[in-house]
Amino acid sequence: MQVSLTPSKSQTRQVQIHLAERSYAIVIGCDLLDDPATFEGLPRASQALIVSNGTVAPLYAERLQAALKPHYPKIHLSILPDGEAYKTWESLNLIFDALLAKGCDRKTVVFALGGGVVGDMAGFAAASYMRGVPFVQVPTTLLAQVDSSVGGKTAINHPLGKNMIGAFYQPLRVVCDLDTLRTLPKRELSAGLAEVIKYGPIADTAFLTWIEMHLDDLMGCDKDALAYAVKRSCEIKAQVVGQDEREAGLRAILNFGHTFGHAIEAGLGYGKWLHGEAVGCGMVMAATLSQYLGLVEPGWVQQFRGVIEKAGLPVVGPTLDAQDNAARYLELMRVDKKAEAGEIKFVLIDGPGQAVVRGAPDELVRRVVDDCCH
Repeated sequence: MQVSLTPSKSQTRQVQIHLAERSYAIVIGCDLLDDPATFEGLPRASQALIVSNGTVAPLYAERLQAALKPHYPKIHLSILPDGEAYKTWESLNLIFDALLAKGCDRKTVVFALGGGVVGDMAGFAAASYMRGVPFVQVPTTLLAQVDSSVGGKTAINHPLGKNMIGAFYQPLRVVCDLDTLRTLPKRELSAGLAEVIKYGPIADTAFLTWIEMHLDDLMGCDKDALAYAVKRSCEIKAQVVGQDEREAGLRAILNFGHTFGHAIEAGLGYGKWLHGEAVGCGMVMAATLSQYLGLVEPGWVQQFRGVIEKAGLPVVGPTLDAQDNAARYLELMRVDKKAEAGEIKFVLIDGPGQAVVRGAPDELVRRVVDDCCH
C-alpha cells in the first residue's frame, strides 16, 4: 500500500466527525499552527484562553497566540505542570483560576495546546466552566492527534482509577499540525504509535500491514508516513464515534489494550509508564487473552507482538505485587469503566480486524498476567 497523502500546506486534509449539531472537522497538515486561516469560522469572543504545559508552551504558545490574534482581542495563557501525574483536581483548578481571574464569560474559547493530558483537562474545564464554553483541540503529540483529542472524552485521574471523573464534551475543531511532531522525544513518539497500531487489529487489517511495513518511516518522523497514519487513524475513530458517541457499545472497541494498560498505569503510579507504553503492553496481554479464549491463532499473536516491540514499546508487563501479581491486576481492572457489576470487560480480537467486548474467567486472566509479566 502506498502513502496517499502529501503533507504540504496546500494538501491539508480534513476528517469529519458526524454528530449532528456537534459535528466538527479534524484538520491535518503542516504549517497550520501559525496560520490565522486555520482558526477562521470559530465562535467570535472578546477573550480566548490557551491551556498548555511547561514543556509545550515555550515551543508553540507564542505562535498560536499570534495566529489567534486576528480573531480574539485578548488571549490568555494557563500553563500546567507536565505529566500524567498532574492530571488532577489541583491542576484542573489552575484552569478555572485563570478563567475566573481574567473575567472570562461563557463565549470565551478554550484552546488545548499539548498532549493528551492537556487536552483532557482543558476539555473537562471547558465542559464545566459556566456549564460549558467552546473549546478547540490543538494536539502536539502523536498520541493526542490520533486518539485523545478526537471524540470528546475529557477527564482527570483518581488514585483508584484512570479517567474516572470527566465528561463527554466535543471540541469545535481539532487541528493536527504535523510539524509539532518534530519536537517529540523518541519515547513519546513510540507511545503515540501504540494508539495508531491499535486501529489495525480492531478495524483494518490492511492498515496494520501498512504500519508494519512503514514502522521505520514512522519512527523516523517521515512526514508522508505520519500524515497517512494520522489521517487513517482519525478516519477509523470518526466512524466509530459517529455511531456511538457516549460509548454505549461499539466505541468501547477503541479501548483495545486499555483495560490491562490502565491497571499498569494505576498500579505503578501515574507517569512511571507513559500511557501509550501501558497500552502497547496491554494490547499484547489482550491479544494473548484472545488466543487463550480461542479467538485468534498463536501465530497472529506472535506477529502482532513483534509489531509492538519494533515500535519501541514494552511487551512484558510489570510486577505490581510480588505476592500475587495477578490478583493486583484483577483488583485494579475491576475499577475499569467497562466493568459491569464487578465483572471485567475486555476488548478482545475476534479474528484479525474484528473486536469484541466480553468477559473472561479469572483463571484465564491470571494465566495471561503470569505469562506476560516478569
